[in-house]
Amino acid sequence: MQKQCSCGETMSIRLRTVIFQNKVEIENVPIYSCDDCQRSELFPPIKQELTGYIRTLGSKPEAATVLFDEMSELAGLMHKVTHKNNQMYTVESIIQERVNELLDTLLLAKSLGDDAWVEDVRHRLKQITSHLTTTYRLS
Repeated sequence: MQKQCSCGETMSIRLRTVIFQNKVEIENVPIYSCDDCQRSELFPPIKQELTGYIRTLGSKPEAATVLFDEMSELAGLMHKVTHKNNQMYTVESIIQERVNELLDTLLLAKSLGDDAWVEDVRHRLKQITSHLTTTYRLS
């Protein structure tokens, strides 16, 4: 995934570490980066999720390292797609496998009557489907 930088060069998406207040390292955050001018910007579909997480840290967070790919389905999928153990799989098959896992988890959460878990899984499915409908203009 690439986009045009304001300097005219191409920006590529990479999973980077974002450091908040020199205390909290948030790893595997999708960020567009330009190798020419060094400009960086968040991948727009995850911006709201990252800023929401940062708000929960408060003004005086404790030192920590967190994995954004465990919070964000899109970051998780990007991490999985770029992992060397998954080179033999297509992006579509990795996405389909994750959606199927989430649907199975949703059925389990519903059968156990765990409303919080059901909502978490629905939120994760929505992250994937919202991005896919935007990417492939399905809406």
